[in-house]
Amino acid sequence: MKEFVSNILGNIRKSKFLLLSCAMVFAFSSCDKDLEVETSNAVENFEMLWKIVDENYCFFEYKKDSIKNWNEVYLEYYPRVEACRKRMDLFYIFADMLNELKDGHVNLVSAFDVSRYDVQGDSPDNYDSKIIRKSHYLGTDYRAAGGLKYKLLEDRIGYISYSDFSNSFSDDNLDYVLKYFEDTNGLIIDLRNNGGGYASLVDVFASRFARKKTLVGYWQHKTGKGHADLSEPEPLYLEPSDNISYYKKVALLTNRRCYSATNNFVQTMKALPNVMQFGDRTGGGAGMPMSSELPIGWSFRLSVSPYLDIHKKYTEFGIDPDVRVDMTDEDAANGIDTIIEAARAWIKRGDF
Repeated sequence: MKEFVSNILGNIRKSKFLLLSCAMVFAFSSCDKDLEVETSNAVENFEMLWKIVDENYCFFEYKKDSIKNWNEVYLEYYPRVEACRKRMDLFYIFADMLNELKDGHVNLVSAFDVSRYDVQGDSPDNYDSKIIRKSHYLGTDYRAAGGLKYKLLEDRIGYISYSDFSNSFSDDNLDYVLKYFEDTNGLIIDLRNNGGGYASLVDVFASRFARKKTLVGYWQHKTGKGHADLSEPEPLYLEPSDNISYYKKVALLTNRRCYSATNNFVQTMKALPNVMQFGDRTGGGAGMPMSSELPIGWSFRLSVSPYLDIHKKYTEFGIDPDVRVDMTDEDAANGIDTIIEAARAWIKRGDF
C-alpha cells in the first residue's frame, strides 16, 4: 500500500473513540444484532479490491481530471468498511467505490445484485421502439438473420436493426442480408440501445464493408503496477472479407446506450471511407475487461487494456457522431424517427 496512505490510516486507527462512535451509529441505523461480516474480513476484502484496481485499472491517467484520486478514495471508504457489519451493506459500499471510476465495464457481482455505472446519465434516449415498429421502418414484416433484423425501405435503402452483440449471427446470415441489399442505394445500420456483447463479432461484421486492409485503431496493455504503466499503442487492422460485401454508403445510428463491443464496432467502421455516424455520442466502454474474485465470494471485473481510435485517442467516454441529430417531439408525435430520416437524406444525396 502506498506509504502516505498507510501513515494516514495509522492515525485513523489510533482514534479508537471516533471509530467506535461511527460503528455504534452505523450499527443502530442499518445493522441488526446478528453480525454477518467480521470487521477484519470486511477490511481484508476491501484492501484486496482496492489494490487490484490500483494496480490493474488502465484509465487512471486518462481520467485523472474527471474521477477522484484513487488514494483519496481509499481514505474515504475505509471508515465505512470498518464500521460495516452486514454483507449486503458491504457490497453496496464496494459498489459505490467502484462507481467512482465512472466505467460501465467495472462491475461487482454477488448472488443478490450486480453493480453498474450508468453511462447514459441525463442524455436523451434518441430511440423509440414503437416508432421503429411502424410499417414504414422495421414494422412487423421484417426479415431476421441471426440477431439481425432487416428490411428494404421504399426508397431502396436497406435498413438493419442490431440491438445486441450478444445475439450472434453467422457468415451465412451476413451473406443473405447483404445479397438482399446488393441493389440498394445505401444501407442504414441501427445500433441504438445496443449495449455490447461478443467482441469477436465486431470484425466479422465490419469486414464486409472494407475494400482493403485498413488501420482501424490501436490498443495498449498494462506493463506494470503504476497507473501510467501502459505499452506503446499497437496498431489494429481490419481485413476485408472474402464473402459477400457492401461498398456503398453505410449510415450508423447511435445513442448513448451504444456501449462496449458496439462502441468498438463504430470505431472500426468509421475508419472506412463510405461510413457516416448519425445521432448521439456513443456510450463508450473502450477498455477490455478482466475478471477476478474476492475471498468473500463476490466476483468483479475492470478495464485493463484500452482501445484507441486511428488518431490514437481514447474512446472510453464515447465517439462523437459525424452528424449530431436528436429525435424531436414533433417528429415522434407523427411516427417519424428524426435520426433515420437524417441518414436517409444523406444516402439520397449520392455523394460521399
